[in-house]
Amino acid sequence: MEAYFNELFENNKEEIVKFILENPGKFILILIGVILAIILMLAVYFFLAWICLKISRKIFSSIERRKGKSIHTQFAENLVKLAIIIIFIVIPLGGDKIGQSLLGSAAVLAGVVGFAAQDVIKDILAGIQISIYKPFDLGDRIELENGTAGVVHRITMRHVEIRLIDTVVLIIPNSTINAKTIKNYSYEDVPRSVHFSFPVGYKTDISKAKQIISDAIEESPYSFPGKKGQNGEMIYGPVYFMAIDDSSLAMNVTVYYKTETPTEVLKDDINTRVFEALGDAGIDIPYPYTTVVMQKD
Repeated sequence: MEAYFNELFENNKEEIVKFILENPGKFILILIGVILAIILMLAVYFFLAWICLKISRKIFSSIERRKGKSIHTQFAENLVKLAIIIIFIVIPLGGDKIGQSLLGSAAVLAGVVGFAAQDVIKDILAGIQISIYKPFDLGDRIELENGTAGVVHRITMRHVEIRLIDTVVLIIPNSTINAKTIKNYSYEDVPRSVHFSFPVGYKTDISKAKQIISDAIEESPYSFPGKKGQNGEMIYGPVYFMAIDDSSLAMNVTVYYKTETPTEVLKDDINTRVFEALGDAGIDIPYPYTTVVMQKD
């Protein structure tokens, strides 16, 4: 198209210049008309791009309402947005040259392969892998190799956002988290568990202490029967007398809870309930202390 207009101008250069000099007013009107037409075409063009983005958002919003938010739909939405931007903005700016290069140029292909090794493309490819194989989903509680734990909040083409306990948002490139070993406490809705150890005094009635601790755990709104009993029924974790320590008897128990429950909330509730229940029952909770004997010479 560009070559056609260049040839047309070269062949009719003298007539065009003569027309401009003899009819400056008409030329200005024609020029204004051309500019307005270009502006109108650009407005319509970008309006179509905006409409495509809106339709894409509505489609994915509908999917989220029916199936809930997931890492698949969020990443797919980002891919569609990128495709729309490339189709409506990047390719048109390149004109016929990009199309010819993509179809017939080995140099461009080599450039794309080389560019794929860069960090941005690696993150996009890693994001696709995360979306397909789904090692974690939105809302999952995960723990990184360095012990940092939080809830997966969002995934983009470039990174994963994790909300930590103190509301800080940790941003990790897709390629980085995809290459790491992570603990997923919400994987396939497997119940989570926490181990507790409660010390009681040497003179404590062990059976009574076990019952008090069991009752306190079962009364918690966060615990639930997560252990399979001998007959196949689901039961709460039993309390075991595990050790005779230096100043106490160790009562140990495993508490099961749902994946959506924050661990700190469960620990706070169970510790509070057991501590108060043991105190109300008059059971001694020993603690280490030091006796200082002062001797006069």
